Amino acid sequence: MKATAKAHTNIALIKYWGKRNEPIILPTNSNLSLTLDGFSTVTTVHFQEELSSDEFFLNDRLVEDAASQRVTGFLDKVRAMAGKEMYARIHSLNHVPTAAGFASSASGFAALAAASTKAIGLELNDTELSILTRQGSGSACRSIYGGFVEWQMGEKEDGSDSYAVPIASKDHWDIRVAAVVLSATEKKVSSRDGMRRTVETSPFYDGWLKQTPKDLEEIKTAIHDKDFEKTGSIAEANCMRMHATTLGANPPFTYWQDTTMRVMQNVQQMREEGIPAYFTIDAGPNVKVLYLPKDESKVKQRLEQIMGVEDVIVSKPGKGISYL
Repeated sequence: MKATAKAHTNIALIKYWGKRNEPIILPTNSNLSLTLDGFSTVTTVHFQEELSSDEFFLNDRLVEDAASQRVTGFLDKVRAMAGKEMYARIHSLNHVPTAAGFASSASGFAALAAASTKAIGLELNDTELSILTRQGSGSACRSIYGGFVEWQMGEKEDGSDSYAVPIASKDHWDIRVAAVVLSATEKKVSSRDGMRRTVETSPFYDGWLKQTPKDLEEIKTAIHDKDFEKTGSIAEANCMRMHATTLGANPPFTYWQDTTMRVMQNVQQMREEGIPAYFTIDAGPNVKVLYLPKDESKVKQRLEQIMGVEDVIVSKPGKGISYL
């Protein structure tokens, strides 16, 4: 009753920002991501008769705070599905900065879902695994697959039609993403709290919901056609609209730092100089820059020279869940 799984994180090109049902994590809009090979989580789950509670180790340290409670709450769902009441020892190695806008929960819960269901004897197909994973972390349902992935919001209140589907494999298109690391510290407003505050109080949120389906359809066409300029411009505009909703929240907040702005300005300047590059930012200060392989050395060198940038980590399109 032991299994190990590896999952990669993903970057949302069309953002997931807001829930219509928080307990089972149903989004207010369909969204789209690219799975990245540069960031991953490897998780081993071992169900054992002698344990009296779950034990969660993250990067070899025992975790006993709210993060541990989230893991136990998720495993309760797995146990209920399997009809078993055994507790587990979980060892998770996270090769992603935690709670800094690098979607650590996406790879974390995808790996946890895959390892725990396999260890307890459940045989789930990818759709079923995506539905289950979604209930641990929304964005994690997209990390079941590699390449470009759409999370369909669905319409049913039980969440049975809200899951991720692959729209293009990791080998479809060789584009690159540079993750610009500005701060590895935890953000002051979590994604969960930020979403809730925005949905409940931002007057800009309705406009976001109206525009996002249009962005989604257009970017899917652009990805299919391998139109980099169109893909990048849609992703960048969608990102800016998402962050605008946080400025309209009450009280207003932003995930950006001074260096975030400097990176954004440098990316825009690169385009003016003839280097096609576009940025996107999740719920954190760090910036991800999309570019083509031929421009890698120029883009990486430019980003590394920006004051306040700690590191630049290059990714290619990554694969989905794997079992080790």
